[in-house]
Amino acid sequence: MTVNYERRGSGSPLVLMHGIGHRWQAWEPVMDRLAETHDVIALDLPGFGNSPALPAPYSVEAAVDAAVETFASLGITQPHLAGNSLGGMLALELASRGHAQSVTALAPAGFWTSARGRAWALRLLTMIRTTGRLSPRTQAAVMNRKPLRMVSGSLLFGHPSRVPVEVMLGDLAAMAAAPGFDAVAAAGRDYFFTSPPPTVPVTIAWGTRDRILWPTQARRAAELLPNARHVSLPGCGHVPMHDEPDLIAQTILDTCASVTGKAGLSTPPADKAATHPA
Repeated sequence: MTVNYERRGSGSPLVLMHGIGHRWQAWEPVMDRLAETHDVIALDLPGFGNSPALPAPYSVEAAVDAAVETFASLGITQPHLAGNSLGGMLALELASRGHAQSVTALAPAGFWTSARGRAWALRLLTMIRTTGRLSPRTQAAVMNRKPLRMVSGSLLFGHPSRVPVEVMLGDLAAMAAAPGFDAVAAAGRDYFFTSPPPTVPVTIAWGTRDRILWPTQARRAAELLPNARHVSLPGCGHVPMHDEPDLIAQTILDTCASVTGKAGLSTPPADKAATHPA
């Protein structure tokens, strides 16, 4: 299979992983800042963006194995990882298995405190995806009316006014077209994070305006990962990179900087988005 990615900068490798239904562009607001000191690789996870889906049935184990193969094909070992939602969960699972230098997990999935919270997240994400299947004309009519755009955007962002209309429309189109959405969502109905706590530096950060994965889930994460650094992101929503890019970038950089010793090997970065065999 091939995995699509964007690569920028130089330094110790830092891999960015988005949430369910999203694409590597979720990290655009922070990539250049991170690339000042790191070889930054933003992935389209399998089944999202321009990456094909994993063979059925989807499983966390298969997704972790695919990520490890991807790292090897990129010439890196044990990179720093930063992930949002699904990507945050995968980053923690990878770290638990010894495949990371550090982890910054932004509202990672799998720390639901009840079946109700898990069902709410999946139902809301599915509803957003359904909106992405409306006609382009209807979507544009909604997004071009600020009150409607603010209401719909507030499901994912704490400050939807900071997200360009074209970005919202692009994200909706990507979510509607994602071939891996249904399989990942189905696997998520039975998933809880139960892996051993990673032994590398970990930061768990949660937006106070997260309407997908309620901020109360941060308490569950603190219980299961007591040695991690737990950070609140004031005013941020479920996808906080547009809400507070400087804060998110600094949170990731601080986690990376807390690692001592030599980081993973890196090959020269590519200038543009690319695909590679995995």
